[in-house]
Amino acid sequence: MAGHPRRATRSPPLSSHLPAQARGGSDPSHGSSSLHDADPFGDTGPLDGTGPFDDTGPLDGTGLARFNALSPEAAHSALLHCCGSRRWAQRVAAHRPYPDSGALLAAADEASYDLSQADLSEALACEFPPELEHGAAYAALLALDAAHGEYERTFGHAFVICLDGTTPEEQADQLLAAIRRRMELEVDEERAISADELRRVAQVRLADLTHWLTSADGVSAAEFGLFAPVG
Repeated sequence: MAGHPRRATRSPPLSSHLPAQARGGSDPSHGSSSLHDADPFGDTGPLDGTGPFDDTGPLDGTGLARFNALSPEAAHSALLHCCGSRRWAQRVAAHRPYPDSGALLAAADEASYDLSQADLSEALACEFPPELEHGAAYAALLALDAAHGEYERTFGHAFVICLDGTTPEEQADQLLAAIRRRMELEVDEERAISADELRRVAQVRLADLTHWLTSADGVSAAEFGLFAPVG
């Protein structure tokens, strides 16, 4: 991102920030299997002109079919880019095949609500703070870096928030206001809010995942590192 004091922009972007292993992390316990593992998709081609949330789009079409067809290892690795809890990824992968997007998202929600404190800590440890869109004022970036640093020193993990549906112009103000508001909370209350934000972010990432799986050859786990987080 232009002018960001900590990180450079990568392209093309996903519609939600990714956990640490998707940004180039090297935790071997999370694996690195290819999303097009052994070409499970045959000669199925990509969909054109549809968005990840469209009823006739990738989440209900080719992308979802390809996700259902992944090997258990590849599905687990792919899902860790949506939520860094290995137990969450195992549960969502184990319930395939999903007949439609509603079933997939419901399973993801159920797995999110069932995270233990250890599972939640594992997932939060994989997170990075959301970044702003291109063109954000440098002063806003500096203020956010300071706020994120204070938050992480207080709570021991990155600030997690789902910015899906927030316009780029609103992001800086919303992030700063949310961090300042949540800095006033007790640790247990903030963990509960972080868990719910993580659940919401995971849903957006699942839509991103099925969207990228509409490409003819699928997407390798290594290629997720090319996708820039945008909140």
